[in-house]
Amino acid sequence: MSLFSRKRAGLGVLGVAVVIASLTPAGGLAAGKEIYLDSRASTERRVEDLLRRMTLEEKIGQMAQIRVGKLRGDCNNVNGPLVDSCLKAVLADAHVGSILSGGGDAPLDNTPRAWAEMNNAIQRYALENNRLKIPIIYGADGVHGHNNVISATMFPHQIGLGATWDPGLQEKIGVSASKALRATGVFWNFAPVSDIARDTRWGRYYETYSEDPFLAGQLAAANVRGQQSKVDDTAQLTATAKHFAGYSAPANGHDRAAAQIPIRQLQDLVLPPFQAQFDAGVKTVMINSGSLNGVPVHASKYMLQTQLRDRMGFKGVAVSDWQDMKYLVDRHKVAPDYKTAIAMSVNAGVDMAMEPSNAAEFTSLLLANVRDGSVSRGRIDQAVRRVLKLKFDLGLFEKPYVDPAKADGNVVNVDRDLARKAAAEGTVLLKNDGVLPLSTSAKKIVVTGETADDVRRQLGGWTVEWQGVPDDSPLPPTATVLTGVREAVPGASVVHAPTQAAAVAEADGADAVVVVLGEKPGAEGPADTENPVLTAEQQAWVDAVQATGKPVVVVLLTARPQVLGAAADAHALVAGWLPGSEGGRAIADVLFGAVNPSGKLPISWPKALGDPTLTYDQLPGANTSAGAKYDPLYAFGHGLSYTSFTTSGPSVSVDRRDGVVKFTVANTGTRAGTTVVPVYVRQPASPVLTPDARLVGFTRVELAAGQSKQVEVSFKLSQLALTVGDVDGDGRREVARGGYEAVVGAEKATFTVR
Repeated sequence: MSLFSRKRAGLGVLGVAVVIASLTPAGGLAAGKEIYLDSRASTERRVEDLLRRMTLEEKIGQMAQIRVGKLRGDCNNVNGPLVDSCLKAVLADAHVGSILSGGGDAPLDNTPRAWAEMNNAIQRYALENNRLKIPIIYGADGVHGHNNVISATMFPHQIGLGATWDPGLQEKIGVSASKALRATGVFWNFAPVSDIARDTRWGRYYETYSEDPFLAGQLAAANVRGQQSKVDDTAQLTATAKHFAGYSAPANGHDRAAAQIPIRQLQDLVLPPFQAQFDAGVKTVMINSGSLNGVPVHASKYMLQTQLRDRMGFKGVAVSDWQDMKYLVDRHKVAPDYKTAIAMSVNAGVDMAMEPSNAAEFTSLLLANVRDGSVSRGRIDQAVRRVLKLKFDLGLFEKPYVDPAKADGNVVNVDRDLARKAAAEGTVLLKNDGVLPLSTSAKKIVVTGETADDVRRQLGGWTVEWQGVPDDSPLPPTATVLTGVREAVPGASVVHAPTQAAAVAEADGADAVVVVLGEKPGAEGPADTENPVLTAEQQAWVDAVQATGKPVVVVLLTARPQVLGAAADAHALVAGWLPGSEGGRAIADVLFGAVNPSGKLPISWPKALGDPTLTYDQLPGANTSAGAKYDPLYAFGHGLSYTSFTTSGPSVSVDRRDGVVKFTVANTGTRAGTTVVPVYVRQPASPVLTPDARLVGFTRVELAAGQSKQVEVSFKLSQLALTVGDVDGDGRREVARGGYEAVVGAEKATFTVR
């Protein structure tokens, strides 16, 4: 009989208390020499005391992270109950210190309680079968809520959250996700994504916050603060800054393809969002699977030592991505064998290997590397110190278990109102020829398009499984756009027309036709596309309903800004992204005016298929033709409202470190609303090329009709730093002295950095 079968109910509260008591001073065990088990001692003392007691084999085990599928079923990723022999091989024999769920690695019964019971059972086995009682840390990809669990609330994916320009909201979402994950025994969340959006062909575009490094960094840092906050009596959770660095700029647009990024661009655009999270205290970083300038990042001392540690000051745990050390052999082909690859990566600076398949192989080869001098004992101790410090800092030694009885209450449909608010704030009104908001007195609304009532497309990838909700899975509880429209106008006839022909036929007598378009869910390589454009069928669908003469509203639930083609001619265009569990209600809130839209594009919306890498911060060139300039369909920061706003009177004051921009915002329309005001800085002349404008701050301003308010946005002068020097980019990052302009709306104010 398996351990999981014998202990299906998990550990009761009393059982948890007994186990924990045996590991604390109250239990007497720490009263002698075991400083590491004394919660009153400093983390540094505890780490050093534990480290000196560990064998080399035990240390190496802490550097391995193994997939939960190796602990259950057939011990080779076929799902089933936990099995004693599988647990023994990984946790006792190989001394593994971390377990993870890959996308879709859920218990047989995918409920919060079952997650908690499974993780308690794994933790209990680990504690009872290693002599030093070192807890494991369990990791999972909770990238838009606890999205592995069917009954959890799914928040919008990051691209939609980027459109909110609302750090406070991201912090609240971080708190919510953290509570849900921790309630099920997951204390390491592989989120948020820190990469900036650079290529619409890339399959993970929707996992980024923005094409702008400052906006992406501010939102990611806020999410980190929320995730890592202490909000209940469980151990804390660590967020992850990923994927360090350059992952989102593959040269050919395909996931994990080689990237070529000049050092100047790397330092001035790619790294700043990570720095924002390091400054916010993120405790772990995941390393880019791909190569950068000809070197795999997880084998690069320059990236993992010079940049990550020396220049950026990161002190936490660096973990590889999925099976990346093996990829040095069979994909990147920079190592002749796995043993050499392990040495390359560990010596470069990776502290923990996400090597999901074979714990014994990894630990035995790393042990052999140490014994033959390929990896020093000092490097092993350095990595293990970081791992142990993480576990102590999170409180796992004191609180390794969770209460299964509380799991459902902390996960199932929790914070749906927050998810609805997030989806509504992130909805961007791209175009409105006067048809929105729709009237709540409408008699007939036709809802059509292939995504109008498709839960899988609305939720996107990383939902239940890696590539999205599988066909044989129950659907997470989700309000689609069809549901939202029906609830918004309960007195109207809301007709679902599942085909183009049905939509045209039903348009007769309709007040409006809502066409909801999207794309197949996916993630990483399978979600790459050579053609980020609405399909010919989708464009024809819009044309057909437009030909009826009825007002047509196109809602885009897409993972990236698709080239619209003929659909751009619709009377109204609404970008809803991948809006999550409450997305349909949030979209309806905007369509019918219950919410005045405030979302602004965090990216540039391209006109043509030839613009997959179009960004607002492109560098100027000598070519003056229209296509050579920044020429999007909708610019970065674009977003309409049902009212109107103006900004005026900007002024700037600076001291040696900081700047403050003051200006007035006025609501000149007839409805209350919220606007986002970006503040840019430009340099009339610079020692190296700079974008025409760089975002240095922003603010959300809520105003009643006719109201005005003076606001101020502060920024650090260090945000203006650029890598100086010649083509080789070997200069320092410096803030150039001289004249600058702060740009707010159509006006500017000059200032000088001395």
